[in-house]
Amino acid sequence: MTAHRITDMRVHCVSIPARAVHSHGSGDVGGINVALCELVTDSGLTGWGEASPWPVFTGTVDGNAAALHVHLRPHVVGRDAVLIEPILADAEQALVGHPEAKAALECALLDITGQIAGLPIAELVGGRHRDSIPLSFSVANPDFDADLEDVARIWDSGVRIFKLKTGFADHSFDLMRLEKLRAFYGDAIHLRIDYNQGLPAYDAIRLIRDLETFRPDFVEQPVRMREREALAAITRAVDVPIMADESVFDVRDALHGAQMRIADIFSLKTAKSGGIRRCLEIAAIARAAGIEVYGGCMFETSIAHMAGAHLMAAVPNLTLGCEFYMSTFYAEADLALAPFPVKDGYVHVPTSPGLGTTPDPDMLDRYRTHLFSSGEP
Repeated sequence: MTAHRITDMRVHCVSIPARAVHSHGSGDVGGINVALCELVTDSGLTGWGEASPWPVFTGTVDGNAAALHVHLRPHVVGRDAVLIEPILADAEQALVGHPEAKAALECALLDITGQIAGLPIAELVGGRHRDSIPLSFSVANPDFDADLEDVARIWDSGVRIFKLKTGFADHSFDLMRLEKLRAFYGDAIHLRIDYNQGLPAYDAIRLIRDLETFRPDFVEQPVRMREREALAAITRAVDVPIMADESVFDVRDALHGAQMRIADIFSLKTAKSGGIRRCLEIAAIARAAGIEVYGGCMFETSIAHMAGAHLMAAVPNLTLGCEFYMSTFYAEADLALAPFPVKDGYVHVPTSPGLGTTPDPDMLDRYRTHLFSSGEP
């Protein structure tokens, strides 16, 4: 036990517009809407975490704010901040689902514990294997001419990995974009494809084979999340590696997914799996099965991005990079006091104790839509 008792949990609902609408096989998104979890201790330390939901994927901001403020608060306030696993075990017993809220709570607890120990989160969860991670940007604007301008600007910053969101328009549109990007940038560009569940299972193999001529690194989640048998059949049938995202939420999904060999790659996301430590468990299952992993994200501020950076630094084997680009290249603004550490096409993992970032109070005031704290219904 330590002398760092949690005295308050504050939940900040935040809405930040995006620079452009991004289209996906499962819907359009035009902003970042999250719930931030702020934990305050009687020793003067503060920890931050972020619940980053998407209604068609995991949940809603309202639901996660209520999860934190109403259901999880009684199991947190008054506890010693370093009792991370006992607190989260109680959270699992108290509330089914809501992995984003639990990820936010875990991150805030790890942030405080890291500050107490003088260690970054990556060191707390096993130790860093790398100091930087290659960054991917998602090409998802239905106005492809505008996207080409963004790609050129982001290319000039050093990014060389671009993931096309596909399946929201017709197949010829997807082929045209791949053809132009490969022609413009040649073999220097790494192309990836993400259908976000947008393909009909019966026709997915034929359509994916059309894309293989453009030599993508992988194709992500072509079919619906519960169509795991179809996903496994696609993985066996095509040459391009297949990545599972929505089909692998938790450790049980990872175990069954590895047994069925539903994919060659699993996308790790703290929000969908309930936090950094649960993602590392999924990564361990993947590693045992010879399945690669990737650093995915939801629609996040740099608070959640930083948690993802610590996660991916702690993963033993990583070859495909991450997509923590939202706060740098997608959002109208970011909340953090210091910019998210992207330079020359890489995310640079922080070395300061805890999470390594904190919101700017002025920016938080500007974009906050609601605040819940102790004693408020």
